[in-house]
Amino acid sequence: MKKTIADVEVAGKRVLVRVDFNVPQDDSGAITDDRRIEAALPTLKALLDAGAALTVMSHLGRPKGKISAKYSLKPVAERLAALTGVTVNLATASEEDPLGIGTVTPAPGAIALLENTRFTDAEEANDPALSAKLAELADVYVNDAFGAAHRAHASTEGVATVCKAAGKPCVSGLLMQKELDYLGGAVINPARPFVAILGGKKVADKIPVIENLLPQVDTLIIGGGMGYTFVKAAGFEIGKSLLDADSLEFCKTLLGNPKIALPTDCVTVSEFSNDAERITVSVEAIPADREGLDIGPDTAVAFAKIIAGAKTVVWNGPMGVFEFPNFAAGTKAIAEALAAATANGATTIVGGGDSAAAVELLGYADKMSHISTGGGASLEFLEGKKLPGVEALDDK
Repeated sequence: MKKTIADVEVAGKRVLVRVDFNVPQDDSGAITDDRRIEAALPTLKALLDAGAALTVMSHLGRPKGKISAKYSLKPVAERLAALTGVTVNLATASEEDPLGIGTVTPAPGAIALLENTRFTDAEEANDPALSAKLAELADVYVNDAFGAAHRAHASTEGVATVCKAAGKPCVSGLLMQKELDYLGGAVINPARPFVAILGGKKVADKIPVIENLLPQVDTLIIGGGMGYTFVKAAGFEIGKSLLDADSLEFCKTLLGNPKIALPTDCVTVSEFSNDAERITVSVEAIPADREGLDIGPDTAVAFAKIIAGAKTVVWNGPMGVFEFPNFAAGTKAIAEALAAATANGATTIVGGGDSAAAVELLGYADKMSHISTGGGASLEFLEGKKLPGVEALDDK
């Protein structure tokens, strides 16, 4: 267990907060989805209400270590001010001071926002000099950016290390605490039956997750593009469907495992298009000239039945090409099953990335127990890896 903002006194103190404001923007720079900003508000408001003088920092996009107007946090500052109702003072970046550390003066009742932490290569290099400069802004360091916690960067791991060495508290924010409570609870002490659902394209991307979760789950559902490599491993034709050839031998070792549930049918097309003719076939009879783009209805029913009996469900990866409306049925069926399970008292966790995007797109986001804000971070957590940004925080 890590200490949180509830475990430290912040009144009249300078509090440095790492958040995840890496929000999507359109070509004009306007923010198209501010959920990551909204997710940080409970922590920021709690600290402001407690009398802290806040300095907030985040990365945005990939400016590749260069100061760039395109990747400035100016739109974020404006949205943050609108959402909080307090003054947000954006730092001024310069070649000598890319984050504008020397241009902000934290004060109670306002928010000082540093410029994009990736305006310098020193951030991703976890440079000790940058970590030390950031630590000078803090009497207390708070990490509320679970989505960046799997990176050992200056604003996540480096600054916390410096602060701890100086005896300054390093604690988690409310969002970070929520992520660790849900994901940690699922992996360490789940209510059973415990079901994990893995989808997406490549088996190789999920091998560490499979190896970590398989001993712990009651059932591991595998769908999406990954499923076709298992079909191929079983000796069947998969046509033009996705194949992760390097993972075939791994898949063969799992065939017949009673814990694993695989697709039995799929929706196929002759060309990769939303408007292509759809033909549902058994996974053992995929035509050589066709490609599977979604799990079939029989598979969806079988998977939903497994989910209905679960008390804890973790989902990472869609069941098909959900971005095409005509091939979103399988992913939607899983989302519906999770929503029903939640209503029946199960804990349902959507592990960020494409899964979170699918749930949002299909309108089920408010029917899940928890949707992780960290794609890569949640995946590494499910792999059993230690996250540097979490490990650097104080233990209770």
